[in-house]
Amino acid sequence: MAKVKTNAIRILDSKKITYEVLTYENQDGKIDGVSVAVKIGRDPREVYKTLVAQGASKSIYVFVIPVEAELDLKKAAKAAGEKNVEMIPVKDILKWTGYIRGGCSPIGMKKEYKTFIDESCIELENMVVSAGKIGVQIVIDPKMLVNLTSAETPDVRK
Repeated sequence: MAKVKTNAIRILDSKKITYEVLTYENQDGKIDGVSVAVKIGRDPREVYKTLVAQGASKSIYVFVIPVEAELDLKKAAKAAGEKNVEMIPVKDILKWTGYIRGGCSPIGMKKEYKTFIDESCIELENMVVSAGKIGVQIVIDPKMLVNLTSAETPDVRK
């Protein structure tokens, strides 16, 4: 099988950042984070989903949280310095990020958005995020991901 090359993977390669690619079968349509964690044999506490929100100022923000967690919009707004934030509609994910639902990576979006990775990543040796395509995940050192995305690491979970 040819090695999958997504925009996120190309960026990691170009910056010589160490990562591992995991793939999973997605024909069953189960692409939610918890199902993906099971399919790749990883603890759901290590697998993170990428969420995109818009603040009252109309700025776009990226939040990366464990797949079993829910984004706390109040904490997210506080972290972003906004009065409030709302999730962008699923139909707009591609327009803002260049990615689709279920394949949204915090690496290599159309633009560099202010990114927040939940503080729970700090205690992990490795974390798993989407590689930018449904069926493909990246295992990466959280410190590397924080660095690469210029992210802050506040508590943004419910």
